[in-house]
Amino acid sequence: MTGHNQTVDSQASPLLKAARLCPADIRTEFGIGVPDVLEYLGHDEWEMALLLLEELGDAHPQPPGFWSLLADAARLMWLRRDADWYEWRRCEARSGVLRAELCLKCTEDGGRTLPVPSGWSLRPMWDIGRRTPEGEPLLSIAALWVEGGDPLKPGECAPVRLLPLAPEHWRHLTPGDAITMHEIRPPAGTARVVEVMPPVVAAS
Repeated sequence: MTGHNQTVDSQASPLLKAARLCPADIRTEFGIGVPDVLEYLGHDEWEMALLLLEELGDAHPQPPGFWSLLADAARLMWLRRDADWYEWRRCEARSGVLRAELCLKCTEDGGRTLPVPSGWSLRPMWDIGRRTPEGEPLLSIAALWVEGGDPLKPGECAPVRLLPLAPEHWRHLTPGDAITMHEIRPPAGTARVVEVMPPVVAAS
C-alpha cells in the first residue's frame, strides 16, 4: 500500500473530499464519525479511512458524488473490486435500488449451467408484472449484484441488489413481491423483493 499513496496523500485527496461531504454530526451504530476518518487520514491510514467512509455511507445515505470519490480513492490504492463496488453504489444513489433474495433454477430443470459470479456481472431481463397490450410479459432490464464473496450456483439462493435500467418501470414493486429473472426461456430464477431504496438527493 505504501507504494501507491502519493496521489492520495494531499489536501485534495478523494478521501478528504468525501469526508467533507458528510455532515459532521453523523455517526455509525458504533459511534464512528467524520472526526475518526480525519484522524486516520492524518496518520496515512488510507484503507481504514476508506472503510470508515463506506460505513458512514451505509449508516446515512450519501449522494452519488460521495461514492464516486470513494471509487476514485480505491482506484488510486489499486483496490479494483472495491472501486467496482463504489461505482455500483454511485449508481444506486443516483437511480435507486432493490434488494432481493434470488433463487436460481437447477440446471436439470432448465436453469443456467454456470454460477453467477459475486459482484457486478450480469444485466438480465426481469418479469416484474408489466404486460403488452396483448397480455404478453413485458420484460425489464436490471443489472445484478450478488452480495457476499461467493458465486451464486444453479439451484441455490443468495441476497442480490438490482439496479433497474428504467427505474420508473419498477416503482410499483414493494417488499414481498416476486419477480422472475430471464436470460433465455424458461425463467432462470425467481427473486422476492426484500427492500426498495429510493435515489439519494444531495442536501442543498
